[in-house]
Amino acid sequence: MAPYEPEQDTNEADELSAGRRKAARYVVPLAVAGVAAATIGLVPALATSGDPDLKDITAQELIEKIAASDTEQLSGTVKISTDLGLPSFGGSGLAGGFGPGAGGGGGEGGGEGGKGSAADPSAKLMELASGTHTLRVAADGPDKQKLSVLDDAAEYSLIHNGDDVWAYDSASNEAYHAKDAGKQEGRKGEKELGKELPATPKEFAEQALKAADKSRTSVKVDGSAQVAGRDAYRLVLKPKESGSTVGQITIAVDAKTGTPLKFTLSPAGGGSAVVDAGFTKVDFGKPSASTFDFKPPKGTKVTEEGDAAKGKGGEHGKDGEGFSGVEGGGLNVIGDGWTSIAELKTPGGQGLPTSGSGADSGDVPPEAEKFLNSLGDQVKGDFGSGTVFKTRLINALITDDGKVYVGAVTKDALVKAANAAH
Repeated sequence: MAPYEPEQDTNEADELSAGRRKAARYVVPLAVAGVAAATIGLVPALATSGDPDLKDITAQELIEKIAASDTEQLSGTVKISTDLGLPSFGGSGLAGGFGPGAGGGGGEGGGEGGKGSAADPSAKLMELASGTHTLRVAADGPDKQKLSVLDDAAEYSLIHNGDDVWAYDSASNEAYHAKDAGKQEGRKGEKELGKELPATPKEFAEQALKAADKSRTSVKVDGSAQVAGRDAYRLVLKPKESGSTVGQITIAVDAKTGTPLKFTLSPAGGGSAVVDAGFTKVDFGKPSASTFDFKPPKGTKVTEEGDAAKGKGGEHGKDGEGFSGVEGGGLNVIGDGWTSIAELKTPGGQGLPTSGSGADSGDVPPEAEKFLNSLGDQVKGDFGSGTVFKTRLINALITDDGKVYVGAVTKDALVKAANAAH
């Protein structure tokens, strides 16, 4: 096929947006859980190969093909790599819950006071926000999904089968059990939490198409590729507006089924991909029913969802501390699309800890304050002063009066937003 095609002109915008909105409704629902990292290159083994000769297709037609995809049955292996450029803190948990050993348990006894669970998916799957991981996935309609995170000597599995959601951590021999929120009115089970952390190329693609629907975006088909042994089209999305740290998003779309097979987010600053997720193997046949069966092995410590809430959730944030919406309301979002910025308040409504003027005054020793300041860039504006902390994709401005502005945008965009909100 022709390797390039002209970008969509403004006359096609409404039609393109309609196609994207439709596409966003079609996603293979996998029972995964976590936090919106989204804000998250594969090893050479996953590199696309070949350049299959496929018939020409427009970006609009390809988006419609994704929308029309009715894939609900599949199994395969996915590799996901996330490189935000953050330092590694090993198992200390200092990486904000992103490193091994962080999260809802981590070892015997699980959470605080031994009442939590090392298998609790709301924390365990946050590990996908850092490093390279191999996942084994399977789905058979909206009521049967399984995702396993494979490690060198252990495996973590999340299984949704009918009314039940099970999570099992072989390293700690702990299991977590909850009821499907879709069938338990008023409860938020793991099936709902799974929508917060994309883990498959299709889930990443859905979020990208939603973002593109709200902003000025260059959309085109950029040749073809072969992923997991299947012919695919390459759909490329690029922000047209300045201020975003996103360079481009490339989605490899299966030529036959319309299912996204690979998702790559490249930063505007260049270098390796920030997020790269794709199938190394995929089969669109019906998985065996036994794939979704689970019974805790003998001797497994099982934590029920309600017990976890009493034992662990009751302790978390007991003093009301935590990031909150501005002026007591919900999350305030400035702008939309690629350059949207979230505005928050720090715990206690204070800026970064300071050392004060005396040896015994202030929040931290002078050496600690100097270290914190060295990690970011000092900025000033109409809002006052603050510090900008940067990764390869997500940047955050913490002002001295306790406001936080965060998004996949440049430092200048954050300062501009803080000035406007002042």
